[in-house]
Amino acid sequence: MRRLLLLAVLLFASPAYAQAQGAEPPQVVASVKPLHSLTAAVMQGVGTPHLLVQGAASPHAFALKPSDARALARADLIVWVGPELETFLRKPLEALAGKARSLELIRAPGVETVETREGGAWEAHDHGPGDHGHSHAHGGPDGHIWLDPLNAKAMAAAIAGALSEVDPANAATYRANLAALTARLDALDAELRKTLEPVRTRPFIVFHDAYHYLERRYGLNAAGAITVSPEVRPGAARLSALRAKIAELGAVCVFAEPQFEPSLVRTVADGTTARTGVLDPEGAAIPDGPDLYFALLRFNAQALVDCLGR
Repeated sequence: MRRLLLLAVLLFASPAYAQAQGAEPPQVVASVKPLHSLTAAVMQGVGTPHLLVQGAASPHAFALKPSDARALARADLIVWVGPELETFLRKPLEALAGKARSLELIRAPGVETVETREGGAWEAHDHGPGDHGHSHAHGGPDGHIWLDPLNAKAMAAAIAGALSEVDPANAATYRANLAALTARLDALDAELRKTLEPVRTRPFIVFHDAYHYLERRYGLNAAGAITVSPEVRPGAARLSALRAKIAELGAVCVFAEPQFEPSLVRTVADGTTARTGVLDPEGAAIPDGPDLYFALLRFNAQALVDCLGR
């Protein structure tokens, strides 16, 4: 009888039993597509998080829809980088999501940050593999923390921990999913290093300073950014300085982004030998879900190789 009672207790406490009995999964909101992808991977088999910044929208200029406001009001957990990136979330979190746990991943254990840089031409630098320096520091922590797979591992661990706290019945599932996700991220890191090694030293210009973490992790040679804020058009002096930098360094490529008007990239590249390409910090055209993160990193690595390697 004692053994049967013990088996019954274990059965009723298990995640499988809870789900079979129709227990509600936790209500989780993720701000941007890469964070949503990592959260969805940790939640597989339990539930699906709600994504705020969908499609080709940008967190730099985003307004909540009524459905987003309802999701925030119901949320048990909100996963975001922090006010360094999603400035649009500051007031809604206070007004709508008072009962939810707020997980600011830029402050998660193990996440390493770099500083934002000014637009225009950057000084020559050496971002060798494993370099964790904070060169070109001007504007506080860069919010695009997910573009380093090592940061993604730390973020996934923080997400799994927070989910286990708000939904302890499914903690075993979150731990198992985290282990599988961590192994995939390790394999991705090794793959990207091999892919990017042939173009590591070739100089290029980006649309805005969103790729510092990718550069640092794989020792890439970004030489400048067209703009600081994607919504603010740079002046003629900055564009002229960038053209001069392209000529001085023999910069191979100038990269646009799918979320923003590409005419500035053409303006910078006109009259130079630089080719143009597209990098995407968030996965504008990639379907949402647990595989988006991996598709996003591979897309950017291949875009760099395709433009810089010719």
